[in-house]
Amino acid sequence: MKEAQLKQSAEMSVPPRKLKPILTTLLVTTAIFWSGWQIEFSFTELVRGFPNMWDLIVQLVPPNWDYLSVITTPILETIRMAVIGTTLGGLIAFPLSIIAARNVFQSAWITVPARFVLNLIRTIPELLLAALFVAVFGIGSIPGIFALMLFSIGIIAKLFYEAVEAIDPGPLEAMTAVGANKIKWIFYGVVPQVMASFMSFFLYTFEINIRAAAVLGLVGAGGIGLYYEQTLGFLDYGKTASIIMYTLAVVLIIDYLSTRIREKLA
Repeated sequence: MKEAQLKQSAEMSVPPRKLKPILTTLLVTTAIFWSGWQIEFSFTELVRGFPNMWDLIVQLVPPNWDYLSVITTPILETIRMAVIGTTLGGLIAFPLSIIAARNVFQSAWITVPARFVLNLIRTIPELLLAALFVAVFGIGSIPGIFALMLFSIGIIAKLFYEAVEAIDPGPLEAMTAVGANKIKWIFYGVVPQVMASFMSFFLYTFEINIRAAAVLGLVGAGGIGLYYEQTLGFLDYGKTASIIMYTLAVVLIIDYLSTRIREKLA
């Protein structure tokens, strides 16, 4: 008995193995340096570029405040694009997320294709999506809306089906026991548990889309991005700075309102 106790005490006194964290650190460090070597990253060139970065900052100050009256309309157009694109994306992402959740549909024939579509959507950057839709619909806000819609589907659906898979299975098992069909099972067992999470993901995606919509105009998809391109093309950095400040103010306001709404939903 004493020998067993002494053996147990000796095992408890042995420090935890340090091999795993050491190997992990070496692997991560190697990956970082290898990536930097492959892309020819140089700290020397970075340091040499600092003066040019400072010159650009100097040219951005002061902003051309008179330009704010010109860019108010495209800023509002950018917000409307984000509202419509996020709303359409959320409406489509909701059923796709339910289909992709493995605890709702156990069949791989259903969940795997749904997840493949969502992964495909997330693979394509929003700027590329906007450029493709510009080629289809022409220059304007419509391509930007469709690009933001697909972008929203990718983000909301990914976050949402993970939240669906983490819900409490108790209510679902109880409904199954009383013979509820799949439709009732989803609407009364799944949706009430995840609706607050869905709204939180929706608002988070809306915040991202405000920022994304601001640059879609660079490829002709409407919004304030077109003015970014014009002012930068003419090296009119004062106007560019005014666009940045105006966009920053809009983003901060929306971020504050979105945070307060999410706190109410939590």
